[in-house]
Amino acid sequence: MKKFKERWGIDSNWQVVVIFIVFAVTGTTASYIGKPILAFLNITPETFSGFIYWVFRLVILFVMYQFLLVFYGWIFGQFKFFWNFEKKMLRRIGLKRFID
Repeated sequence: MKKFKERWGIDSNWQVVVIFIVFAVTGTTASYIGKPILAFLNITPETFSGFIYWVFRLVILFVMYQFLLVFYGWIFGQFKFFWNFEKKMLRRIGLKRFID
């Protein structure tokens, strides 16, 4: 826990637990709502090849995950941590112009 606290710049073990919970809830929610979104857009393995379907699914999951991570971080009182986490992640993948 000490390594996480130092690396992430947080103070208590409770914050580490809350952050792990937010990551878990966000991943679960993103994967759960991804399939209905694809169905609404009529993107299914039957309408597209399996590879194209999974590319669409991963892109939608990635986008949903980014929004949900900040949203759940806000709900659990860790908005500042997750907003900084998002900015750092988006910079690393080359989307710096969208956050500055």
